[in-house]
Amino acid sequence: MQGTVDGFDYGVVTPLAGYLMACLGGALGLRCVARSLLVRRVWRSAWLALGSVAIGSGIWTMHFIAMMGFSIAGTPLRFDGPMTWASLGLAVVMVGVGIFIVGYRGTDRTSLVTGGTITGLGVASMHYLGMAAVRFGGHFAYNTLTVAASVVIAVAAATTALWAAGRVRGLAGSVGASLLLGLAVTGMHYTGMAALGVHLHHTAHATPPGAPAEALLPILVGPLALLLLTGVVVIFDPLMVKGGQNRPAAESKPGVPAATIASHQHLRPPHRPARLPVGHAGAQGSRAPRGH
Repeated sequence: MQGTVDGFDYGVVTPLAGYLMACLGGALGLRCVARSLLVRRVWRSAWLALGSVAIGSGIWTMHFIAMMGFSIAGTPLRFDGPMTWASLGLAVVMVGVGIFIVGYRGTDRTSLVTGGTITGLGVASMHYLGMAAVRFGGHFAYNTLTVAASVVIAVAAATTALWAAGRVRGLAGSVGASLLLGLAVTGMHYTGMAALGVHLHHTAHATPPGAPAEALLPILVGPLALLLLTGVVVIFDPLMVKGGQNRPAAESKPGVPAATIASHQHLRPPHRPARLPVGHAGAQGSRAPRGH
């Protein structure tokens, strides 16, 4: 039999909370990527990895907070633990691939298309793997065209985020980019949910109120702790707090826009002409020996 789905058991509370978590993860991740472009190559991987964890955790947390408001009339819901955690790992790894491509190869067209596609497919895969972790007395069916639309939204969102990570400078730009990223991720989630159809195996009793939230709250503790840890690192990083930059010697770094390298040039000491040997006609202060 056909099941009745409700994705807004708590009204706008879960969509809004999920959106804010996606924005938070995006903001922290973009700041980590911006920080990675200002350090020497040996430290860049650590900042890019931290950014991957922040964005991946934010996207995953958004999905499962939104799932707190999801219910199917006539059957209780539960979540498969290993598959749920696998969706988190998939999100972090796939986002990390895209971020590392931009961090080391720059924001040229090829890098953006490659990294954005991989990251977007990872976000979409996280969503549908997370949906596969839902256990109930029935099975899901999907509309192919709507699923394709959700994947396109995910790829577009990921590409925009990677472009912003390599190009946007300043706190205001990072906040604006994270708001757009949160909006795109939330839009992708609810587009994917719109593709959903439910078929129940049998008639059952009504779902107990709040069952999805009770099942998901313990699972969300870990990713929320990761976001908190990332926030502490970013907030207490001296260069981020002061708005300064740890400017290494100018070098041709993959992933560093030309404008960033050019901005380092003023730190070099002014060029001084070579000192001429004493006695040269152009040397100042040289005096020929005087006759007695």
